[in-house]
Amino acid sequence: MSEINVLIIDDEIKLTQSLAFTLRQAGMDCMQAHNGTDGCKIAESEKPDVILLDIRMPGLSGIEVLERLNNDVPDIPVIMMSAFDDTKDAVEAIKMGAVDYLSKPFDVDELIHLIQDTSSRRQLESEVRYLRDRYTNDAAFIGHSPLIKSLREQIKRVASSQISTLLLSGETGVGKAVVAKQFHINGSGEDTPFVEINCAALPENQIEAELFGAEKGSLPGLVSRRRGLVEIADGGTLFLDEISEMPLSVQAKLLSFIETRKYRPVGIAREHKSNVLVIAATNKSLAQAVENETFRQDLYFRLNVMPMDIPPLRARDHDIEILSNYFAVQFAEQSACAPIGIGKAALAFFKSYPWPGNVRELKNLIERLTILHAGQIISADQLPPEIKNVEPSGPVSIEESMHNVERTMIQDALLKSGGKKGMAAERLGISRHALKRKMQKLDLS
Repeated sequence: MSEINVLIIDDEIKLTQSLAFTLRQAGMDCMQAHNGTDGCKIAESEKPDVILLDIRMPGLSGIEVLERLNNDVPDIPVIMMSAFDDTKDAVEAIKMGAVDYLSKPFDVDELIHLIQDTSSRRQLESEVRYLRDRYTNDAAFIGHSPLIKSLREQIKRVASSQISTLLLSGETGVGKAVVAKQFHINGSGEDTPFVEINCAALPENQIEAELFGAEKGSLPGLVSRRRGLVEIADGGTLFLDEISEMPLSVQAKLLSFIETRKYRPVGIAREHKSNVLVIAATNKSLAQAVENETFRQDLYFRLNVMPMDIPPLRARDHDIEILSNYFAVQFAEQSACAPIGIGKAALAFFKSYPWPGNVRELKNLIERLTILHAGQIISADQLPPEIKNVEPSGPVSIEESMHNVERTMIQDALLKSGGKKGMAAERLGISRHALKRKMQKLDLS
């Protein structure tokens, strides 16, 4: 990580100088302001990575400074500090967007870790916004792994060509529909129709009419002419998901349409025309389906002119952290809460887990963790059993190990004290307030 720039805004000059010295010893760069007005000016001109803000100061109060910072430099995270155990001010500061609240005197190591975690999360959020703005708002394209970079380049090249068919393959949840939509946008354009059908979702006697349309009375219960998806998609893209499930009888008519761009609606003898890009997708091997005689070989060859395989999440483990943060930011925005962060030990499990549901499964997990632990750094203990049952990749950090030890000691002390926090704190040799802070940090109720 690059050097972290910290701005300390506090009217206690000696404490500020001492704290700045300590943070510099930890490899950080520190700026100081001894009143709110100067602090706001420095924050706006220097754009620090993290701001430490005292909540009670003469002149502008910490709450007033926080309000100004939210308007002038809203992307800079603020950690509030106070020598008073004022729950009301703390709650108000957090509601206004402060990332945390520390009571003086605080544990310096705890503060350093909090600053590092806050800065790291800010960098990831900034990177997510950059990638989202540059490429797309779809998670299937977020990341820096060679596989995902190659996929983005392929889309650009192929979308600018004159292909008429495209075959996407990949496991469930990798984002085949998202990739198809990007081909459509880069090729036909957003103003043209994008029509999707799941070939496994309709019974055999309906899929032909759904695709090619049908005349009134040609099917039981059909009292008016039905427009087919091929007609609706004219000039745009027809996306056929789970193409392996298409009945053989309809496969023959699809092949004829791809070859000639002509089709006949059910019950109509006259041919119709439609010019569409046909994108087919499958999570099964079409070559194996051909061998099993459940898929036409000629249609397979016609679709396979431009095959593209979407990589599974486990093959792009370098993207897991930024994808996790992408979803954390997304769900935090939706829920109006602080985003979660992924601790080092939890991330090690993430990178070892095979993700059978791919990006979709990761997204669902981050949504669940956001609901349960909004604003927290997720530890390994907070992960579901199926993820914790894998062997984590890489060493567990000392910080995470210490958190696990602290969690065990606190739980034991509370058990022996009958749940009474005062007695538990006494057993542990710390103040009741310190115990409360640790329990909040470790997500212990």
